[in-house]
Amino acid sequence: MAKFHRLKISEITRETADCVSVVFDVPADLKSEFQYIQGQYLTLKIFVKGEELRRSYSVCSSPVADNELRVAIKKVQGGRGSTYINEVAKPGDTMEVMTPMGGFYSTMSASNAKHYVLFAGGSGITPMLSILKTVLASEPNSRITLFYGNRDLASVIFKKQLDDLAAANSSRLSVHHIMEQGAADEMHTGLLSQDKINAFVKQYVDLKGDNEYFICGPGPMMENAKAVLEQVGAAKDRIHIEYFTAVIEATAPKSGDSNSIVSKVTIIMDGEEKEVELASDGMPVLDAALAAGLDAPFACKGAVCCTCRAKVMEGKMSMDNNFALTDQEVEEGYVLTCQAHPLTEKVVVDYDQP
Repeated sequence: MAKFHRLKISEITRETADCVSVVFDVPADLKSEFQYIQGQYLTLKIFVKGEELRRSYSVCSSPVADNELRVAIKKVQGGRGSTYINEVAKPGDTMEVMTPMGGFYSTMSASNAKHYVLFAGGSGITPMLSILKTVLASEPNSRITLFYGNRDLASVIFKKQLDDLAAANSSRLSVHHIMEQGAADEMHTGLLSQDKINAFVKQYVDLKGDNEYFICGPGPMMENAKAVLEQVGAAKDRIHIEYFTAVIEATAPKSGDSNSIVSKVTIIMDGEEKEVELASDGMPVLDAALAAGLDAPFACKGAVCCTCRAKVMEGKMSMDNNFALTDQEVEEGYVLTCQAHPLTEKVVVDYDQP
């Protein structure tokens, strides 16, 4: 199970007017805990006016190409966590950081000869930078094509890094900037609509090739890319999506269900067991765990980040929403506890399962 550790901020770099990247100093005794895979994220505890906020941010450094742990944080209008880090946080500050999590990656192998096709919008470039740097360093026979949407040139995060990487790896990395204003040509002007994405795929992607597709950015852009890839026949297990926020409204809490039951739910955490009674139409198991005094891991509480993932060892549970677990994980019994409700009179759910 992921744990929080207090880390010092060693560097803050202004990337754009509304985005910074933050480097955390990981002491030698925690190096193994903070080993990460390209595309994963960190959850931070941010205290604003005495209130604890939990926010997840993707790692933009590469575990094989870089010697640091860096995340990028774009200031969101009305976002208290992102505003604090962009405007208040400074090098030397310490922050509680959860060990890396997330499944937005595919397994690297030096023998791979794949085409990685990346669709990013705005701050969705953060995990993509980690992925493409790792591919370049780990898979000499693979290549990458990045389609990156932004408002204008000034809003392009990591513009210089991307340009430098593309110049140094011109035969393996192709970067396409799609902008509402100031784009290179008509094809690269506008939003990443389904029509535009379809045109890019037809021109730059061999659909019969060994392709991996990664999508991260604003909700509509991600849904457009997913829809196009499904329409052209891309294999479902080759389409990887990282949701920053839920793309639909969360299901309303259950009420008035004549078939509701009260279940005895055993929660396993850190090798210890805690039993709670939980109605099938009541609060999700995460809230029950927190109410019982357990320090259960969570971040978004919106079925997006996967931080609250646990495994059902006995009984059955249902989820209101799921934007994070793969079909295989669900089949294996994993649930997002922020969305999970008991379906049987006895349930055992284990946070300690890998």
